[in-house]
Amino acid sequence: MLTLKQLRDDKAAAIRKLAKKGVDAAPIIDKIEELDDRRKAIQQELDSCLAEQNKASKEIGALMAQGKREEAEAKKRFVTELKGRSTELDAEHQSVTNELQAEIVKLPNFPADIVPEGKTAADNLVVKLVESYTKLPENALPHWELARKYDIIDFDLGVKLTGAGFPVYKGKGARLQRALINYFLDFNTKAGYLEVEPPVMVNEASGFGTGQLPDKEGQMYHAEVDNFYLVPTAEVPVTNIYRDCILDEKDFPVKMTAYTPCFRREAGSYGKDVRGLNRLHQFDKVELVQLSLPEKSYEALDGMVAHVEKLVASLGLPYRILRLCGGDMSFTSALTYDFEVYSEAQKRWLEVSSVSNFEAFQANRLKLRYKDADKKIHLAHTLNGSSLALPRIVAALLEDFQTPEGIRIPEVLVPYTGFDMIK
Repeated sequence: MLTLKQLRDDKAAAIRKLAKKGVDAAPIIDKIEELDDRRKAIQQELDSCLAEQNKASKEIGALMAQGKREEAEAKKRFVTELKGRSTELDAEHQSVTNELQAEIVKLPNFPADIVPEGKTAADNLVVKLVESYTKLPENALPHWELARKYDIIDFDLGVKLTGAGFPVYKGKGARLQRALINYFLDFNTKAGYLEVEPPVMVNEASGFGTGQLPDKEGQMYHAEVDNFYLVPTAEVPVTNIYRDCILDEKDFPVKMTAYTPCFRREAGSYGKDVRGLNRLHQFDKVELVQLSLPEKSYEALDGMVAHVEKLVASLGLPYRILRLCGGDMSFTSALTYDFEVYSEAQKRWLEVSSVSNFEAFQANRLKLRYKDADKKIHLAHTLNGSSLALPRIVAALLEDFQTPEGIRIPEVLVPYTGFDMIK
């Protein structure tokens, strides 16, 4: 969540920055300024009313001591009137404050200065390309046909049990899933990330804290009776571990990794680009989360990008890294790098990771703060990245490593799978 200071100190700059994300912020900021001025005026009147009330209450005792009972009674009536007015002002102040908050949360985070201009994924900037394409056998198959051929993923059974977008992994397909999760977690913990296992359902406060609510409410599965949400990513529960916390400077950086199944409604998704594992309602993902001091968060982002790149490269897949343009960035992000691997059989790039710096945007919603050496309180910075999302990694592995004899398993995964081929 942006702060009032960010919006009011340089209104023109705020409007310009948000325009890069495709948002016409001027009318919203105008309303925010109007509500903020009104809130301050109410607060000033309330403070004056309370001060007058306190003063009059003290005078009552003095009047009674002087035997001026009639004047004391009149003063009591005056105090009663002031109390009534104070109650009205307090309620009005809360109402305006709530309305102000509702307007502020409509605005996305400011993009960093190096974010490219653009509206869609076509405007994203490729910052690195690593080509390691494999020669596929004749009549190479897409992963959904390979899954059927080797009986490792059953999409039809998933439809029977739940619906489209909920595949069932079988045999070596299930073992490959487990191997990838364990390999990713081991890779992250060896780099100093603390493994945590969070709940896969969160409350409304957690969804608000990381910015999924109210922005992405329609994309989350909602258990209405208990008002819990199934997690769209482990970022939500893991980052919220530090909601309403005040850390010390010496506590940073905080580095965490977690595996969870992830749940996304993906409403409106259809067509050839969502076939097979390309887009699911339930999928597995290993996540990275960092909490950082503000002056070190972009150094931390570079470190996370380098870490994810090593992980992707270890699998032997062709990959590229993109810096997302303003129009393709998430609501909460200040700067995002996407990792994509190349699907030889589909002849297209598949996103497998996003690594983002949210600066203080999430921390403001979370009330995640820290004390500096002078005991002053500041907002921390938060970052997260996929390390990695499994479905499209599996799709690319199946397609790119298919041979006439079967599907070859990358060398780094063999100790985890216990086999080097799917036949």
